[in-house]
Amino acid sequence: MSGDSIARAVLDANSFMTLATADEAGVPWASPVWFATEDYRHLYWVSATDARHSRNLEVRPELAIVVYDSTVRPLTGQAVYMVATARQLPDDELEPGLGVFSRASVRGGLKEFGTANVTGDARLRLYRATVTEHYILDPDSPIDVRIAVSP
Repeated sequence: MSGDSIARAVLDANSFMTLATADEAGVPWASPVWFATEDYRHLYWVSATDARHSRNLEVRPELAIVVYDSTVRPLTGQAVYMVATARQLPDDELEPGLGVFSRASVRGGLKEFGTANVTGDARLRLYRATVTEHYILDPDSPIDVRIAVSP
C-alpha cells in the first residue's frame, strides 16, 4: 500500500484529529476535535471561539495535526501527521466548508449543520485547517521514519 493510500485510509476511517496549537508566547496546547474532509487538504471542525485552541489560532495560525486510531493494539496502527494553518471562517466563506462538515455530520448520525449553527448568537464557529504537508511513518522501516505523502 502506498503512502498516499495509507494516509487517505487513516483520514477516511477516523473522525477525530488532535490539534497542536501554541499561544502567543509559544506555550503548546493539544486538543482533540471531530473533523470532516473531502479532499484531504482542507479539514473542518466546529469549536467555541473561547476554547483555548481557538484563541491560540487567532494569534498563531500555524499548527500541527495528527489523526490516528487509538483503538488498535500498540505497534499495529498508522497515523497521519500534518503541518497546516487554520482559522475561523468568516460568514462569507462558510458555505463550501459547512457543506463538507454537515454531510459528514449527517453520515455519522448527527444533525445537519447550517449557517444558523455557526453564526450570530450560536456558540460554535466553523474552522478550516489548510494542510501544507502530510506524513506517515514508513511501514517498511525498522525505525521511526516519516515519509511525505500527497493525498
